[in-house]
Amino acid sequence: MKKTLISIAAICTTVLASAQWAPVGEEIKTPWAAQVDPENVLPEYPRPQMVRQTWSNLNGLWDYAITSVEAEGFEAEGKILVPFAVESSLSGVGRRITKENSLWYERTFTVPSGWKGKNVLLHFGGVDWKAEVFVNGQRVGEHKGGFDPFSYDITPYLKKSGKQTLTVKVFDATDNGMQPRGKQCIVNSAIWYTPVSGIWQTVWMEPVDKTHITSYYPVSNLAKSLITVDVKTANAYSRDVIKVGLLEGGVGYNPEKPSETVLAEAVVSKGKAVLNVPEMKTWSPDSPYLYGLRITVTRDEKVIDQIEGYTAMRSISAKKDKSPNQYKRMALNGENLFQYGPLDQGWWPDGLYTAPCDEALKFDIEKTKEMGYNMIRKHIKVEPARWYYWCDVLGMMVWQDMPSIGDFAGTQLRSRDLDVQKAVKNVWAKDSLLGGTECDIPQEWKDNFYNEWTNIMTAFRGFQCIVCWVPFNEAWGQFDTPEVVKFTKAFDPTRLVNESSGGNFHLVGDIIDVHHYPHPAMNVFEAKFINVLGEYGGIGYPVPGHTWEIDRKWGYGKNKQSSEEVTKQYEEYAEMLKIFVQTGCAAAVYTQTTDVEGEVNGLMTYDRAVIKVDIPRLAEINRSVIESMSK
Repeated sequence: MKKTLISIAAICTTVLASAQWAPVGEEIKTPWAAQVDPENVLPEYPRPQMVRQTWSNLNGLWDYAITSVEAEGFEAEGKILVPFAVESSLSGVGRRITKENSLWYERTFTVPSGWKGKNVLLHFGGVDWKAEVFVNGQRVGEHKGGFDPFSYDITPYLKKSGKQTLTVKVFDATDNGMQPRGKQCIVNSAIWYTPVSGIWQTVWMEPVDKTHITSYYPVSNLAKSLITVDVKTANAYSRDVIKVGLLEGGVGYNPEKPSETVLAEAVVSKGKAVLNVPEMKTWSPDSPYLYGLRITVTRDEKVIDQIEGYTAMRSISAKKDKSPNQYKRMALNGENLFQYGPLDQGWWPDGLYTAPCDEALKFDIEKTKEMGYNMIRKHIKVEPARWYYWCDVLGMMVWQDMPSIGDFAGTQLRSRDLDVQKAVKNVWAKDSLLGGTECDIPQEWKDNFYNEWTNIMTAFRGFQCIVCWVPFNEAWGQFDTPEVVKFTKAFDPTRLVNESSGGNFHLVGDIIDVHHYPHPAMNVFEAKFINVLGEYGGIGYPVPGHTWEIDRKWGYGKNKQSSEEVTKQYEEYAEMLKIFVQTGCAAAVYTQTTDVEGEVNGLMTYDRAVIKVDIPRLAEINRSVIESMSK
């Protein structure tokens, strides 16, 4: 009888949740939208590089309200499905906010009895943009940054027992403020998309000892078959022993099901552990081998904390080829490799910044791999940690952009205050080394940019799929380029830095990156740098029944009418690209993975329901381009 009562209660809870939530809007949706369960939203462990066995997912239905920005409190207006942004269909709300508003969230939770005596950490994967966090009415802290994860130890704010109340207050001015926001725009049109505000990644809790591991950063040395792991802890005692174990791994390694075979082990000394890697296996797109990592804190022979993670042995560098001109190329693990992939915006018609489920998140990477690409340029957006995990697992190199402050020389001005217009207005010197100007960014904006860029690199530099950092794109909000590049290189000397994809060029960093639409062209070339074609293509093909809008169907050049036309044009561009490969082009990025809102220039439709190209044929073409460099 007890089991029956529990089952009836569970059914009633699910029915109630479904009655309180449904997707909104008439726009197209992905096939996964129908599978979203408000009682089980994005249930996967959100931090795959640092796994603890015990945790609690706080995704689901929360109370929400939109108030004036001055409001000190709120009355709930309804339910919102976390972690989907308030503007999205899957949030169940579909409303926009401005700089005149505050967006409020609230829910209750209980701390499991098994966590007694532990410190409770509250984690946010991503909240756009400024988030104030309260527990039981007490202000815990404030975080600024839409793309970097953040955490709080909420132990001092918890009641001894019973229901606890979590409240989040969000402010987001989108493009009428100083924050990095990528392609979000209040007046969304052409290549500018619907704003994303509020919680857009998993919210979760975990119990830890007062002494616990806070982070680790692995750096591999292929020449010496070594890996150095920088480990940081909180409240460690002098007698504590911190160890790092290197575990037997493999392709598709899952840190939630770790290996028990320890290949090497070292004690952390002065914050670092150095491990010899026996019979070293490197990571590459063809063989994405991952090693497990296990880090433990032991006190008086008792394990105080333990996390499971993973890493890979791989290097990325600049290397001259053997041609008479000795062109600089990108070398993966010491071997020159042409990097070729799509521009990936990471947007979803139903979830905007947030994929409906982990399967959907993985889908885009899998299809990119099937199409014969070996790289993805993640375009002015930062993804949840699980996206990079799947790139590590599947073998996909990543160029990681920093989300931009501005846009095309400040041309999108209709919704912005005068001070914002002035700050983001500059000159983009496309296809030239001369004539470009920097934005006149206030110091507060610069400080905010550096803070978020630092947090992004700190959070994601452990993912070995990332081989290149891109601080700026096409002069959008570009400022103090030499200083920003110097800072980036100093912070992470293990990766290449693409100073400004598409210009303005200051001849710093490692890469000169030109853009040309629709056909490939290299109108700027500097022999001292790695030269790449950072964007080209954008072949448009609106598939009836699978477009975001009826009127906006934008691509580069005249739109095609069939898959055959798209594939034929793509192949013609590929043959042109091969010529540039022979004359020094070291990498290329095709626009783009999917359609996005009014853009119809994706290899797939925005809803992922239709793949517009013949995958085997495209894979054959792409392999021929990649292999052409060695010839």
